[in-house]
Amino acid sequence: MPRRINLKCLHCAQLSVDEARQLHGEQGDACWEESRCHRRRSHYRNRRDNNASRRSTYRQSAQENQSGQAPETISIAIALKPVAYLYLYRQKRQDAPLHALSVSVWEGEQHLLDVTPIHCAGMRNQKIQEYLMDVLKTLRERYGITKFEPEIRLEPTECPIKTCPLKPHLVAEQSQ
Repeated sequence: MPRRINLKCLHCAQLSVDEARQLHGEQGDACWEESRCHRRRSHYRNRRDNNASRRSTYRQSAQENQSGQAPETISIAIALKPVAYLYLYRQKRQDAPLHALSVSVWEGEQHLLDVTPIHCAGMRNQKIQEYLMDVLKTLRERYGITKFEPEIRLEPTECPIKTCPLKPHLVAEQSQ
């Protein structure tokens, strides 16, 4: 069973430290002890919040115990083949030109290869198709990949090429 609340300490906790020392120190009823009273005053000032926190923690642990053990989980390894992702950097509108493209190869969650991204400015569709066929030929020889996964469209401002003219810091440096 918990201890009863000391009403004198509860009242003292509401006072400032100087007032409490004056009222309960040597000049008052002499119950003030430096080593003990600061901690007690803090306890009495914060007991409502501390008790609420303690009750909440207890309720949560009780609910976890009632709900039982968490279900067992297992993972089963799957033999995955490497896949090639084609990233196209172009604006959303239908007739927008292709800004840049890049390719990456993944096998499950393992990143195997990145093909260096290129800008497509000045390249016609036929030239871009030839480049992609060369990339697929290389990927077929190395990983047995014969086609790209469905293409992933990204905004030109996300271009991975460091010297891209659309990068904000390059535009700011050139204008200075």
